[in-house]
Amino acid sequence: MFQDFGYLLFIVASLAIGGFSSWYVNHQLKKYGKVPASNGLTGLEAAVGMLSYYGIHNVGVSEGQEGQDHYDPRTRSIALSPSVFRERSITAIATACHEVGHACQHAQDYTPMKIRSAIVPVVNLASNAWMFILMIGIMLNFLGLINLAIIMYACVLFFQLVTLPVEFNASSRAMKYMKTVGVPQQDLGGAGSVLRACAFTYLAAALISVLQLLWLLSQRR
Repeated sequence: MFQDFGYLLFIVASLAIGGFSSWYVNHQLKKYGKVPASNGLTGLEAAVGMLSYYGIHNVGVSEGQEGQDHYDPRTRSIALSPSVFRERSITAIATACHEVGHACQHAQDYTPMKIRSAIVPVVNLASNAWMFILMIGIMLNFLGLINLAIIMYACVLFFQLVTLPVEFNASSRAMKYMKTVGVPQQDLGGAGSVLRACAFTYLAAALISVLQLLWLLSQRR
């Protein structure tokens, strides 16, 4: 099943898409990580300022692990990488404002975020189990298990697709805020490049998953 030409093409396409998206986002992050923000703010200061601007006072901002910038709706907290939390670069303020965008979504009950949060337990189970169930179905030649594995994988794909508007909207909120508070145009251009690059990684991951699902469906025989 995993040795046909179609699967080889899928592997090559996945490596190409994944490799390019990884290079692209790292290139943009590093490029604008070296460009100082005109307003002189650190990522922490930019995040706190945006939270205050939108009247969100119950969300904390802390320094987390490198490359692990995120907003946690369960604890209403934002964790920023040291290179974002402490630095005064365009990458830092763009990333910080993006994470605050998620906090704004949560405060306003943004529907795609609510859907994504609701299906997290199912997706966690499905993402860990679908391959195991698929392999058992193949070994036993049991179509029912293969179909179950495909359904579970489709749940993972659905989660990725729902994630797209969540991420795009958070970036849109970040850009709108920066424009509103008068961030210079040259900084806005750099921030937009950073946020588009980050969004592309989610789009690339979803595309790879769509290709995987299409290939799995083609094997149901």
